[in-house]
Amino acid sequence: MKLTFTDKARDMVVSFMDMEEDGLQALRIAVDGSPFAPNYELTLVDAEQRAATDVEVDAGSFTVLVDEASVERLNGAKVDFVEKIQESGFQITPDPNATKAAMDDAGPSGELADRVSQVLDTEINPAIAAHGGVINLVDVQGTEIFIEMAGGCQGCAMSRMTLRQGVERMVSQSVPEVTAIHDVTDHASGENPYFS
Repeated sequence: MKLTFTDKARDMVVSFMDMEEDGLQALRIAVDGSPFAPNYELTLVDAEQRAATDVEVDAGSFTVLVDEASVERLNGAKVDFVEKIQESGFQITPDPNATKAAMDDAGPSGELADRVSQVLDTEINPAIAAHGGVINLVDVQGTEIFIEMAGGCQGCAMSRMTLRQGVERMVSQSVPEVTAIHDVTDHASGENPYFS
């Protein structure tokens, strides 16, 4: 397994380990959630917290433990530590090939996905097609759905309002089991975003 740390990320992990009195020796990284909106968890652990199925990665001055379920999604990822004006923290950028494979495997299926797709196809997309847009269902995790805006919707200044006042309202009325709608669109990139 390959996992790359920037110098800044490596220095920060070491400094956090040095602050611990318990002599924590490893960094555990796990990923869960949808491939379209992954949730990364980083925790410092000691030697006794290693599981038999953990994959160990040598990061130079410390060991990284990756649980078996996260290996495929983290393979080839890059770990950085970013500092912004009002926040700082670790940022994991997955390998695009691993992300694509996970997304291809995920695909929406089941009764909930079918009902949401029906609402998108019959009620929402015909209305936004006039503006050159389309909204696709890309994943379902439990009762949460993940959508992607394309065409004229990608990068449009009104995309947030379209999502909140249009898509969420119509989906909630037709499929009340849906508890959350996540927009996974990269509004800043693409072949032809509305605004860039």
